[in-house]
Formats: sequence, C-alpha cells, structure tokens
Amino acid sequence: MGITFTKARLSNPRRPDIAEIEIELLVDSGALFSVVPASILAALGVARKQLEFTLADGTHVAYDVGEVNFAVGDLDATSKVVFAPEGSDAAPRRRRTRDLALMLNPVTRELLPMRLFLARAS
Repeated sequence: MGITFTKARLSNPRRPDIAEIEIELLVDSGALFSVVPASILAALGVARKQLEFTLADGTHVAYDVGEVNFAVGDLDATSKVVFAPEGSDAAPRRRRTRDLALMLNPVTRELLPMRLFLARAS
C-alpha cells in the first residue's frame, strides 16, 4: 500500500453534456472507494444513493455514493465515489487505482500499469 498525488479529470458517465472537472487527487492504493467533495460531484450532476460506513472509531455514518468516470492521462474508467461533506475527515480527494488497471510503486510513488492476469477454471 502507498499514497501519492495525481491530476484526474472527472465526468458524469450518464451526463456527457456536463463538462468534466480536473482536480488533484490523493491516490491511495488500499482504498475501496474514491472520495471526492460533494460540491464537485453535485456540479457534475452525479446521481446518488446512500450507504452506511463504519469509521475507524466504530461510528456509523451514512454518505451518498454515486458513479463517476475518472481519467488519468490516456486511461479512464468508471468507479464508485463517496460524496464527502466539505470539511469532514473524509473530505480529502482520494482515488483508488484498480479501476484504471494502475498500481502504485510505494518506493518511487509512481503510478504504473498493472499486470493483469486471468485464470481459467477447469
């Protein structure tokens, strides 16, 4: 696991009429969800539904979740994203790497193409 920063272009896969927004994201190789401030996702018109999360201290908190297209360089993929309230502990802009088939080198902090494997069940 490791972290670094990268610029990403976010867009709404269901609303191509809305311009994409470029932001800097903290890349967290261990993240299960991407986390983006709610104001950015609202500007993109992202549809939302609510899910309950358990914080590190055991507190249960409900956050809105939607789907966004992330583009980094010439790679792009759609991913689940949490609407982080402004000023909350979850507000840092985080991005998971797996949807773009990228891995984070924890020593150099570079995003590199992930080697993809398929296995056949017999």
